[in-house]
Amino acid sequence: MSSRIRSPWLLAGLLAVLAVLVQALLVPLFAAPATHLAPRDLPIAVAGPAPVTGELAGRLAAARPGAFAVTTLPDGPAADRALRDREVYAALVAGPDGIALHTAPAASPTVAALLTEAAGQLSAGRPVRVVPVVPAAPDDPRGAGFAAGFLPLALTSMLAGALIGLLVAGRLARLVGLLGYGVLAGLAGAAVLHGWLGVLDGDVLLEAGAVGLFALAAASTVAGLASLLGTPGVGIGALLVFLVGNPLSAVSAAPELLPRPWGTVGQFLPVGAGGTLLRSAAFFDGAGGARALAVLVGYALVGLLLVLLGRARKGTPAGPVADRPEPVPASV
Repeated sequence: MSSRIRSPWLLAGLLAVLAVLVQALLVPLFAAPATHLAPRDLPIAVAGPAPVTGELAGRLAAARPGAFAVTTLPDGPAADRALRDREVYAALVAGPDGIALHTAPAASPTVAALLTEAAGQLSAGRPVRVVPVVPAAPDDPRGAGFAAGFLPLALTSMLAGALIGLLVAGRLARLVGLLGYGVLAGLAGAAVLHGWLGVLDGDVLLEAGAVGLFALAAASTVAGLASLLGTPGVGIGALLVFLVGNPLSAVSAAPELLPRPWGTVGQFLPVGAGGTLLRSAAFFDGAGGARALAVLVGYALVGLLLVLLGRARKGTPAGPVADRPEPVPASV
């Protein structure tokens, strides 16, 4: 009792100061990456005859030093294959009719728009034909629905992990709850994002698997930390999954647009890996999602292991209960 703050005025003041400090940390954490978006070694290709591609690569390097990582390809079909395999975001293809820009808006509408503008500048005012090789979903051409729809998945997964980790007593029950949540979240998420909102445009089962794995990874991370550390573990899990993971995820842009090294760091956190895997599943038949898949599997396995290692809650004994002595009746 003596360690508690007795004055309500002092408590109110301390809570207000704490809230302002948290706000002062969160505002730049969320806003800074968005205000410094610019291409940094963004993978693109130039395709066509060697003299033309060499000139294009040189002009790109001169116009924006360090902005693009340029790959040279022999022709347009090779460039389109690289786009479908998520090896590049766009390709400048030289042909008999001039330069065409082949894009993959499904990978990042933000990058597609940026490169369309850059191609116009390189062409010295001449019109550049834009070919969307891997378009975004027809109902979500700018990708805003994809990014906005992913945020509730992260929030609800974090909440599910906290509730299961803190309120469910048995370790086995927590495991079953987390696995069941992952399956249900995957099916429901794909049904809403694909069938209802139309922001996904791939194989529904593949999309459900991506959503479900992300949900399991995020929830089990929070639940595992909560099982091991109690309430402080929820805070650490929220920091890892959402407060740091969300602004660094580049779900609405691309990792190569964030300041270094934060774009790469974000891809090794659950939200960034989840967004990448879902894009690969929804628009690229899984291409380009191997690293994200490995990251999410790793988080899920570590989280489930922490649940097994975590302490038992009240009401669930951790081991056999010793026999209690029979009560002795009081003598009259």
